[in-house]
Amino acid sequence: MKNQLNNYFGFTKREYNAMLALMAILLLVSAFPYLRPLLVKNQAQTDQAMQKALQELVIVNQQKPTYYANIRNDIEDSETVKNKTFFTFDPNKIGVTDWQKLGLSVKQAQSIINYRNKGGKFYKPEDLQKMYTISPQKYQALLPYIQIEATGAKYYKTEYPEKPAYVKKTAVIVDINTADTVALDEIKGVGAAFARRIVKYRERLGGFYKKEQLLEVYGLDSIKYAEIKTQVKIEPGNIKKININTATFDDLKTHPYLKFKQINAIIQYRKQHGNFNNVDDLKKVAILSPENIQNIAPYLTF
Repeated sequence: MKNQLNNYFGFTKREYNAMLALMAILLLVSAFPYLRPLLVKNQAQTDQAMQKALQELVIVNQQKPTYYANIRNDIEDSETVKNKTFFTFDPNKIGVTDWQKLGLSVKQAQSIINYRNKGGKFYKPEDLQKMYTISPQKYQALLPYIQIEATGAKYYKTEYPEKPAYVKKTAVIVDINTADTVALDEIKGVGAAFARRIVKYRERLGGFYKKEQLLEVYGLDSIKYAEIKTQVKIEPGNIKKININTATFDDLKTHPYLKFKQINAIIQYRKQHGNFNNVDDLKKVAILSPENIQNIAPYLTF
């Protein structure tokens, strides 16, 4: 046929193949109206099958808890001793045989024994519900017969000594030049630490001559001073004084109002010019400022 077509129409090989392809396409187009209902029907059946499978899957998932519970109950029923005998029992003490009498299987009873052997204990009847081998129905049946011997509380409360009741300090008036640390601690707002600091600074000074000197104590600020100033007093005559004309370097070195250079200057001036007659003579020592002289004057004798 190919040769005849070539003889009459003169088709090339490519044109011949194209004509065959065209004829196949026309055949498929002509047959499509008859094939379409079959394709649609198959697709619809497939969709329906998938929809039905999804619905069944949802139902199974919803019924899983009940399903597994039923399986467990079936297993329990198949393994449970038929002749049950209920009696008062302590789940911490009875053995496998007694559990069987109560209606549990050997496996169920042994799982409870294993729990106890590993340190498990039942402190109250409700604890029996923790055992997965006992269903809610079986627990309800056993509950009236559970009697646990009291062996002490599960948790022991630690006893701590009672803290002494806080005693509010009453207002007192204390002489800060004669009081010891115990007396100073009685001042409202002054604790043991501040009491020690006040005494230590007082010893370096030789005593306080005015209340404001408390502000020089380490850590005692204006707020703390305002709190305690009405609770302290200073009796005149309780200040330890130094004779400036006989004092040595060691006598003066611990005083907080004098530095080493100032002490040396005082001693050298005294050696060169003789004794000091009064406070005004200290003004002749160039290294001493008016503030230094004012602070140190109450502690000096001539």
